[in-house]
Amino acid sequence: MTTSHDPQLLKGVLSMVLLHLLAEKESYGYEVAQRLQAAGFADVLEGTVYPALTRLEREGRLATRLVPSPSGPARKYYRLTSTGLDSLHAASAAWARHVAGVEAVLARPLPDPPEKGTS
Repeated sequence: MTTSHDPQLLKGVLSMVLLHLLAEKESYGYEVAQRLQAAGFADVLEGTVYPALTRLEREGRLATRLVPSPSGPARKYYRLTSTGLDSLHAASAAWARHVAGVEAVLARPLPDPPEKGTS
C-alpha cells in the first residue's frame, strides 16, 4: 500500500488544508511544509507549498510580513485574513458535504463478482 497522496485529490483540498494550518498559527513557508509533512502529507514538498501560498496571498486570503532571521534572509510569515477565514469556513462545509456523499455511496454493498468463465 502506498502512503503517497493522489495528486488530483490533494489539489482539490490543499488550499483548505493550508488555510487551516495558518488559522492555527502564523508560519513561514518552510515551516508550513514541515507542518504538512508532520500531519501525514510527507509527499507534499516546498515546490508545491510556496506557489499555493503565493496564490492564496494574491487572492487576499493570506497576508504576509517579513521577520528578520538570525540564520539568513528575512522570513515571510503568512497569516489568515478575514477573507481567508470566511473561505476556510466555506471550504470546510463543502468538504464535509463531499465526504458525506462519498461515504454514502461507498457504504452501499457491491454485487458479487461474476464467476470466472462467465461474462
